[in-house]
Amino acid sequence: MSSDPRLELRQLRYFAAVAEEKHFGRAAIRLHMTQPPLSQAIAALEEMLGTPLFLRTKRSVALTPAGEALLPEAQRILQQAAALPDLARRAASGASGLLSLSFISTADYSILPPLLQRFRARYPQVQIDLREATTDIQLEDLMQGKIDAGLLLPPLPDKAAAVLDYRPVLSEPLIAALPAGTVRGRDAVALKSLRELPLIIFPRRISPAFHDTILSCFRDAGLTPHIGQEAIQMQTIVGLVSAGMGMALVPQSVSNLKRPGVDYRRLSDPTPEIQTGLAWRRDSQSTVLRAFLELLEPSA
Repeated sequence: MSSDPRLELRQLRYFAAVAEEKHFGRAAIRLHMTQPPLSQAIAALEEMLGTPLFLRTKRSVALTPAGEALLPEAQRILQQAAALPDLARRAASGASGLLSLSFISTADYSILPPLLQRFRARYPQVQIDLREATTDIQLEDLMQGKIDAGLLLPPLPDKAAAVLDYRPVLSEPLIAALPAGTVRGRDAVALKSLRELPLIIFPRRISPAFHDTILSCFRDAGLTPHIGQEAIQMQTIVGLVSAGMGMALVPQSVSNLKRPGVDYRRLSDPTPEIQTGLAWRRDSQSTVLRAFLELLEPSA
């Protein structure tokens, strides 16, 4: 046996054809070649491996134990090799690969599920790595190249805007999340009628613009809210409301988070729209990310 064997796909293809046809002549026809070169190639392969692969008689060809062991592995390798061109084409088009996507908790109740459903239907071979994270953490991860994209709250700080692109994907009004029984009926409520309730809110360091927008609603209504509790996850905020610890102003989609002890009400006060958008590194070369961005186009 050679001390430095270099097994080629061509040799495995010849071996598999003879093993499957159990006849050198039929295998040669299948391979579009004559029989003598095929026999020579198999003999060379057996010499390289240091063991016979076939038991030959004038009337039959059978596999030796070594041939039996080699055949399934040879077939597997040939199948994988045949799939490589398509794999490369799909990777180049973004149809396969990995997409690492972070999202704020509110996106889980609004844009994220339908967006993932559409992407999965179009690109079933793409593996998606999902991570829930607050906007500040997402921005750091994006700038460090730890994730491909993030669904977060704008605006982007100057440092992030220098290296990231951003596209809005959802705009929705703020509504009130109230302890059950705080108000009667289903009509919109005024913030002034809720002035006695402590406010549960995101810390400003997590999302300064969102924090300031909520406080501006109270300021515009001539109120100064008493901040009773801060929490970084929307589920926690709604849970604290459910426990009767105060009220919160939340994006409308959060009303999809059904929690006993919580009533959601529209506000009669003028309220700003809360935007959620997708951010990604401007210099990203990911074809999978490009495919994901195409899904956000109006015509997608």
